[in-house]
Amino acid sequence: MSDVLSREAIVLGGQARDRDAAITEAGQLLVAAGAVDEAYVAAMHERETSVSTFMGNGLAIPHGTNEAKALIRRTAISFIRYDEPIDWKGNPATFIVGIAGAGDDHLTVLQALAGAFTDDDSIAALTAAQTPDDVLAVLAEKL
Repeated sequence: MSDVLSREAIVLGGQARDRDAAITEAGQLLVAAGAVDEAYVAAMHERETSVSTFMGNGLAIPHGTNEAKALIRRTAISFIRYDEPIDWKGNPATFIVGIAGAGDDHLTVLQALAGAFTDDDSIAALTAAQTPDDVLAVLAEKL
């Protein structure tokens, strides 16, 4: 799973100012990484209309619908940290992690993220990260 997150898919200081723009920003990083087809981004928005992907501890994990699995080329995540939290249906989301899980990888990725975002030291390190390499150092041991 070590190739799931690349430096290019990490943004510190995301530009979105609302939930929908944040989903698009996370999805476009997955598209740019070659992990998903462009249509997957729309499926990420569709998923959000049926169930919130806010997980707690400042984390939201937008991902596509089950019907969009065919649009995933390979398992990957994108990571965006926002200086000002995004309002995620009344919850403050500082970290947006877009997920594209091929096959059954989705659950493995979710478990790894849960491990990182239930650990106070990991959250502090991600909050303090200055470079994509800092983020990779924290998440690589979880993924």
